[in-house]
Amino acid sequence: MNNVPHIGNIAGSHLPADIFARFCRMAGYETVFIGGSDEHGTPIEVAAQKLQVSPEELTGKYYRVHKEIYNWFDISYDNFSRTSLPVHHETTKEFFLKIYENGHITEGKLVLPYCRHDKRFLPDRYVTGICPKCGYERARGDQCENCSTLLNPDELKEPECVICGNTPEFRKSTHLFLNLDRLQPQLEEWIESKKGVFSPQVYKLARGWIKEGLKPRCITRDLKWGIKVPLRGYEDKVFYVWFDAPIGYISSTKEWAEKTGKKEKWNEFWKGKTKIFHFIGKDNIPFHTIFWPCMLIANGEYNLPYNVAGLQYLNYEGGKISKSRGFGIFCENLPQTELSSDLWRFYLTYLIPETDDTEWKWKEFRERVNNELVANLGNFIHRTMSFIQRYFDGRVPCAKLEEEDKKVIEEANRIKEEYKGLIWNIHLRDGMRKLLELSDICNKYFQKQEPWKSIKENPERARASLYTCANLCYYLAVLMHPYLPKASREVFKILGTEQGKLEDVGELKVEGEQKIGRVKILFQKIDNKTIEKVKKITSKVTRFDEMFAEEKLINYEDFSKLDIRVAKVLKAEKVKDADKLLKLRVSLGSEERQIIAGLAEHYTIEELEGKKVILLVNLKPRKIRGEVSQGMLLAGISEDKVSLLIPDRDIKLGSNIS
Repeated sequence: MNNVPHIGNIAGSHLPADIFARFCRMAGYETVFIGGSDEHGTPIEVAAQKLQVSPEELTGKYYRVHKEIYNWFDISYDNFSRTSLPVHHETTKEFFLKIYENGHITEGKLVLPYCRHDKRFLPDRYVTGICPKCGYERARGDQCENCSTLLNPDELKEPECVICGNTPEFRKSTHLFLNLDRLQPQLEEWIESKKGVFSPQVYKLARGWIKEGLKPRCITRDLKWGIKVPLRGYEDKVFYVWFDAPIGYISSTKEWAEKTGKKEKWNEFWKGKTKIFHFIGKDNIPFHTIFWPCMLIANGEYNLPYNVAGLQYLNYEGGKISKSRGFGIFCENLPQTELSSDLWRFYLTYLIPETDDTEWKWKEFRERVNNELVANLGNFIHRTMSFIQRYFDGRVPCAKLEEEDKKVIEEANRIKEEYKGLIWNIHLRDGMRKLLELSDICNKYFQKQEPWKSIKENPERARASLYTCANLCYYLAVLMHPYLPKASREVFKILGTEQGKLEDVGELKVEGEQKIGRVKILFQKIDNKTIEKVKKITSKVTRFDEMFAEEKLINYEDFSKLDIRVAKVLKAEKVKDADKLLKLRVSLGSEERQIIAGLAEHYTIEELEGKKVILLVNLKPRKIRGEVSQGMLLAGISEDKVSLLIPDRDIKLGSNIS
């Protein structure tokens, strides 16, 4: 996570996953919808270095931005986690050790790209070159975007460092490998069992990799930022980001269980009788149909996915979305448009790239919203509610249904069953078409009944048709919920009912004499002037590097809040069961304090005792390994080196630093 999502990211995973999760809850399935931010890997480390912030600061900022965007879109995650959390580090290490115990990990030499100019090993995707299989000139070192072949950097022709453009050299390094080749028979059996469950595209891609034959895959990297490998001799290495990232599904579920007060509940979803669905973009299909299932098979304790919904790409007005060119729709700007998130969800549902790449078109966006959402769906609901408000004093009329009324309710029940099958099989666009089909049927029923005439000529008929229409509005609100949650909630609110379940469609859930609420227009029409305004707002690319630079600046008042003084270390001793911590007794002249500092690997006790140091005094005390720390020593840190700040000449203890 070192960037902000655009509409392609929303349509390619988050929105379809949310539609499906909402459907499952509504259909009565016990459902947990989890996701999270993938916060490890060299791209994060390099981006943080460029911005002169720590990886923790970078990922923390982007996590908040992502979370705000998903909340605005009404993405109903039960838990949206972070791979930097302790629960994920612990889960990853446990997961790995089980694979290791099961004999699926071997040691081997890896030839890694090293950039002499940048003085660092490069991650796979920080090397580009010519694909050895299809000849694509901008293939990444982990995968060719053009033909989807999984690669290693040393397989590329004419490789280049993405950071500086120089040709990297390749150096040997000892690493750990997951033996995919030995796991291939079990994996192949699993993939075959998914024929008819996976989409044809996903199944074909997975079979293609199997046909080529799997090779051992390196799962460690020479980096500092990441999850440390819990094996002797590998303390200086971290797990490959695509080893630890999918384990985040499990750790996020654990975090959810902890938050809900049912700590062991996560086991039911990963080890019980459940169906696991993954919604992922095209470039992640190989990792979710090959690498991740092999990890699960190797571990042996968890369920494999039931379905991997691998989606294609969403393009924009004839080209690929590009932040560098300001070409696309960038999600951090959407709240400024003042258009409901439902409008964006509606059109983006049409563009979910289930089988092929799709394309955002502003003209089509306006036309679909106006013709289908406003004139069809919104029109029927508003006409029904307005008529009840005007002619029946805001109360749903009591009535006895006739054959034509029962027939339209039967039609609603038929559409519900088709809708249910479509969404379960991840035909989400067709599911929404069923919603609009029902809305069209409702409009035709309303027109045929002509309640504006029957209210005068045949009041009984008017009451029956409006009673039927009120229930049809209820059915539409149910089917709207996965796609248009805001509008769905508003319809239930107007009707004065609780949110309905899928099984309620076809039942008479709105009773006669039910008082309805204030009638509102659900969807506003969009004109060309609005489109032009929104285009300008959404095409602006936020420079988050500038935001970080501004956030790092403080004024004098901020600095003056820090009480920094000269102190002297009187005594130093090790903290029990903590290799890196020392407990220090320091004097400020007028008082003594206890400080817990991570200095054991950098200073001996003899070096510290008697040394004058610089102490931040007004830091809130906190417990570290059961010991209270009443301040913080200031030090310079460069990679693995730590150097305490000390006064360069003798000065009175307690002297202020300013």
